[in-house]
Amino acid sequence: MAIVNIDDLRVAAGRRLPKIFFDYIDGGSFAEETHSRNRTDFSALRLRQSVLGEHGEPDLSTSYLGRDYPLPFMFGPVGFLGLYARDGEQKAAKAAHAAGIPFALSTFSIASLADIRRATNGPLHFQLYVLEDRSLCDELIASAIEAGVDTLYVTVDTAITAIRERDVRNGFRSLTRVTPRMFLNLARKPGWLLDVAARGMPGVRAVEHRPEFGKGALEQAANLSRGIDKKLSWKDIAWLRERWMGKLVIKGVLSGEDAVKAREVGADGVVISNHGGRQLDGATSTIAALPGIRAAVGTDFTLMLDGGIRRGTDIIKAIGQGADGVMLGRAYTYGLAANGEQGAAEAISILAREMSISMSLMGVNSITELKERGAEFVFRE
Repeated sequence: MAIVNIDDLRVAAGRRLPKIFFDYIDGGSFAEETHSRNRTDFSALRLRQSVLGEHGEPDLSTSYLGRDYPLPFMFGPVGFLGLYARDGEQKAAKAAHAAGIPFALSTFSIASLADIRRATNGPLHFQLYVLEDRSLCDELIASAIEAGVDTLYVTVDTAITAIRERDVRNGFRSLTRVTPRMFLNLARKPGWLLDVAARGMPGVRAVEHRPEFGKGALEQAANLSRGIDKKLSWKDIAWLRERWMGKLVIKGVLSGEDAVKAREVGADGVVISNHGGRQLDGATSTIAALPGIRAAVGTDFTLMLDGGIRRGTDIIKAIGQGADGVMLGRAYTYGLAANGEQGAAEAISILAREMSISMSLMGVNSITELKERGAEFVFRE
């Protein structure tokens, strides 16, 4: 099958992955209304066409979080990439860094920060889940400092985990080991089995040195989820701000009020996110929330956005509506699951090509121009 767009990568990923792992990345919570709205709400926005201008190749470079990058998107944190391809986190990071964009590692990863740093020396970010066990938080922060991480994302929308019905049916969080029935299901995908599980089920590196979390990714993830601090508050963000000297970004914000609070406690920015539609079902889409949040915080506070990005035009719309940059999740994970590092790189190439063509048709010369004149180029009917 010819790979033309991100949806093609999704189909290829579904063919290669066992259902339990494909549904984990592909699905949302409850009725998946927010999951769906993240995509469909992009369709409410229109792009202005402009013809016969003297335009060259659009400049896709931009700045976000205090640094310059050749593209206005990055690889956001996605858990368990090492279950989609062997050394999945390292392969995704290498694809991102080859394109000059950051890679953010999730706490729920098969690889550690040190593993990523041994594989590649590009811009590395880290997503932290704040745990009741603050000593483990301190360990993770120390590991981030040692690995040269410059941006820490604190995920704040998962203190209570929503019901993700596909995962319940598949037993993703209830299974703590590979049962005979599960092994038979995994064996139906021999290519994945030989690539990922031939040496046994991988574990979550962040907690493998702690026997209380158990063995193997399934058991360790279940115990790690239970350890997330359910009483997380703004005072805990202040606690983190004292310990982290790099960029601090709050991930999981959907209101202007919360974005303003994040700024007041010393955060350098927020990620407008509903966890990919995997938490509060019925919540607003991220693209719909963006303009109000930008109006609340002004122009000099970093706003990143994730959720529903499948096209280069989605990225154009997000930036035109006020985002400084976009964080990819499923889009590159589909590529990784379909074809490893090459597939993740293909996701980057697809989105960059779509952006370049669309901006040319819009008469937009650069991301800088799009940011400055966004309301002229991106609008609601």
